[in-house]
Amino acid sequence: MNSESRVHAVEMPFDILGFSELMKPELTGLSVLTVVCAFYLASGELIDMSRLLYTALGTLLVGGAAGTLNQYIERELDGLMKRTEKRPLPAGRLSPAMALLFGIMLSFSGLFVLLTMTNPLTFLVALGTLVSYLFVYTPLKRTTPLNTVIGAIPGALPVLIGWCAVRNDIGLPAIILFAILFTWQIPHFLSLGWMYRKDYARAGFKMLPVMDEHGTKTGRDIFWYTLALVLASVLLTAIGVTGYYYLTGALVAGLLFFLPVYRFRTATSQDLEDAIMIRNSLSKKIFFSSLAYLPTVMVLMSLDKV
Repeated sequence: MNSESRVHAVEMPFDILGFSELMKPELTGLSVLTVVCAFYLASGELIDMSRLLYTALGTLLVGGAAGTLNQYIERELDGLMKRTEKRPLPAGRLSPAMALLFGIMLSFSGLFVLLTMTNPLTFLVALGTLVSYLFVYTPLKRTTPLNTVIGAIPGALPVLIGWCAVRNDIGLPAIILFAILFTWQIPHFLSLGWMYRKDYARAGFKMLPVMDEHGTKTGRDIFWYTLALVLASVLLTAIGVTGYYYLTGALVAGLLFFLPVYRFRTATSQDLEDAIMIRNSLSKKIFFSSLAYLPTVMVLMSLDKV
């Protein structure tokens, strides 16, 4: 090995913490939380703790794979955005080959765990989640502003993993749980999209907030999907899965979430710049409210399971 090769070998980036960042721990952690709650709701008085742990582990691995491979695919685009330029791949902390190998290993490991330790339906839901996220949602981000709505499907599928691991079917409660996760994602990601619309525009992502200069259409979609979210959360009590403590808590959480959403929708001003500044401030409140809302509702439904 010549001196140039030895220097190159020494300088090859390898950041252990970068691997955890590739897995998008915040989003993956929320997915695991929804899976655990759905598993608990689907269980009877006795909970199969072994299966629960394997289900959570499989979800963690598959979710981490989705985050890793998404960052591999979008590594050059991430480098164009201030929000993502310090991620492991655009920052050069890990090589693309390492990320690709890591993502593939996570994919096969997670799917193998779910197939062998739960049932084939759970495996298929997880596989559908991974494939639709990487090969449907990810490329659509550069082609249509409908990508957020379409991407909400793989984003909501993990809750079915938890339910199917116990029941091996997709009944009405599972569909309602899916609806809660689906509708929650629209205000969550559209508010994020409004906050970073200039970043998304630089990378060529056709997010709705990028195409919506004044925020009118963004406010409309956030408003109606948040309203649908609150209504969907009520249905769990209506069909007898959860009790009235959950219902009360879900309505209070929904109201607190809805307040900045309503203000964003109705923000008007004679000065267009003032209206945009108001929406800039409210988008942050909506985003952080969404982060508080989902864990709150999932924990409430678990505590007040009928």
